[in-house]
Amino acid sequence: MFDTILFPIDQSRQTMDTAAVALRLAQQHDSRLVVLSVVEAGEGAMHDPTAVSQLLDQARASFEQAGVACEVIEREGVPAFVIGDVADEINADVIVMGTRGITLEDDQQSTAARVIQLAPCPVLVVP
Repeated sequence: MFDTILFPIDQSRQTMDTAAVALRLAQQHDSRLVVLSVVEAGEGAMHDPTAVSQLLDQARASFEQAGVACEVIEREGVPAFVIGDVADEINADVIVMGTRGITLEDDQQSTAARVIQLAPCPVLVVP
């Protein structure tokens, strides 16, 4: 059912909670798991290549320790647009992502809300 799962990550606490859902789905469906980190481009954007690299390495190690191989991708740009573009490029069957505790109804400009609007596939949003 889910041959390819896209899991966008950042340094938030919600990412770790959402990782468990992505892992379960990948295990249950024997899916290809692609972990994506999007670094926001532009003036004032924070970009610490070491932190991004460490985040991706930790995610890969965590999934592999649980028996799920994963690919990692790092991109730069506006997160919602990049997530949609990568989902299209890899033919993702589902995007698994979290929210920051704000309901999508309250914050239509959140990354999760924008991804839902732009994604070429279903989006599983983990509260």
